[in-house]
Amino acid sequence: MRPTQALFKRYRKFPLTTKDINKGFYKGTGSGSMGSHTKQGGYRIDWNKVRTYVVPAGLDTFKLTPFVTAKMDPVKGRYEGYPKGPKSPELYLDRWKAENGLG
Repeated sequence: MRPTQALFKRYRKFPLTTKDINKGFYKGTGSGSMGSHTKQGGYRIDWNKVRTYVVPAGLDTFKLTPFVTAKMDPVKGRYEGYPKGPKSPELYLDRWKAENGLG
């Protein structure tokens, strides 16, 4: 025994997928096209389709602020003894050994 469609819709909180609906349903990614492809394989941007965002007036005097402070100095890592810096495989192995109790 199954519930009626009216009751079943209330319990369905998941977004639709292509498996839930018959043929012809295309969800997409919401990105939209910003232009068109050319015959030579390039891409021509149509500037009428490009999204532009307008910053509201008076935003610099707005009372609410984001959670991140603007006064924080950038933190730089220390990679002394590693020739490739943060991309060094020796650094990765040394940190892995230190964090897993083998070092």
